[in-house]
Amino acid sequence: MNIRKIQDIIEPQFVTEGAGVRLRRSIATRKLDYLDPFLLFDHFGSDDPKDYLAGFPMHPHRGIETVTYMMAGLVDHKDSMGNSGTVGAGDVQWMTSGSGIMHEEMPRPKDGMMYGFQLWVNLPARLKMTPPRYQDVPSVGIPEVARTDGVRIRVIAGEVDGVRGAVTEIYADPEYLDVSVPAGRSFGQPVPEGHAAFVYVFEGEGAFGGDAGEGGTTISATSLAVFGDGDSVVVQARNRPVRFLMISGRPLGEPVARYGPFVMNTKEEIAQALADLRNGTFVK
Repeated sequence: MNIRKIQDIIEPQFVTEGAGVRLRRSIATRKLDYLDPFLLFDHFGSDDPKDYLAGFPMHPHRGIETVTYMMAGLVDHKDSMGNSGTVGAGDVQWMTSGSGIMHEEMPRPKDGMMYGFQLWVNLPARLKMTPPRYQDVPSVGIPEVARTDGVRIRVIAGEVDGVRGAVTEIYADPEYLDVSVPAGRSFGQPVPEGHAAFVYVFEGEGAFGGDAGEGGTTISATSLAVFGDGDSVVVQARNRPVRFLMISGRPLGEPVARYGPFVMNTKEEIAQALADLRNGTFVK
């Protein structure tokens, strides 16, 4: 077993996006612009509705997949294909924008609470112009692995202890886990060598990358940590419990040209996306 060590720790930066939504951003920052194939990672949520109620009115995407994972509150969405619905606490929406989609996401609190996460995953060149699609998964459809030592893992994508995640048929072969480790316990999970991998700690504190209960790097909420290469991840919750997202995926190794909500391989393709948007041919 080649345990992955922590390579870098990223403290989220506060940014404002959409019509005025305040977010904590960890990927797509000056310190970490891109972690192939992951383009962006945001943690949204606040006790103040003014920080998020303006939401994300109708806007375009092309060339990427967006993953929204809600922890509290609701997000109402609709798009240019006629889809509409609401993503609630514990739900996941995995949207493949492909050749182009216009959509809006409008948050609203429930019981005074609103928070969750959004991840952007790159698409390879051959799938940039694939037809858009959604995978909407309600909370009850996400399997949870409960280990005998009290560790609990919600398997959004990937596989844990023979249990397959709810989201499938994604090119980057991603693993997206919501992991809760009680104090005094540990968590281990294989991750293929060569895959990019990171964790986002959003509750408590743990030691990441140690061995046999020793060593590792202590990381507290709220921080993102990038792993170096290896074939497994090990986490110990020593004096405090810890809850984190563990995300990994196969790098594309392709050129990246990005402009706001468009991520393609060349500047010419970005220019074409902007032209399509202007002349009304963006949505195929």
